[in-house]
Amino acid sequence: MSNFKEIINGDQPVLVDFFAEWCGPCQAMAPALKELATEMDGKAKVLKVDIDKNPAAANAFKVRGVPTFMIFKGGKVVWRSSGMMPKTELVKAINQVA
Repeated sequence: MSNFKEIINGDQPVLVDFFAEWCGPCQAMAPALKELATEMDGKAKVLKVDIDKNPAAANAFKVRGVPTFMIFKGGKVVWRSSGMMPKTELVKAINQVA
């Protein structure tokens, strides 16, 4: 969790994907998130957090469903959304806070 805090406290936006291995929509989003991480390299970070392996993080940010996406900047949540969404929407959200 300390490494997580270190990452989200940076100046660069960090898109965090709270997911679960058993979640179909989460698995469907995985390829788009991988592409996004490559495309946004240097502009934003993409971090995946498995809620079953990191329940403290899920509880701390009140994650009630997966996938839940949050964008952190300077340690604060600046954007949040739950459910599947097109990669273009994630890019737009990152660009708005970058």
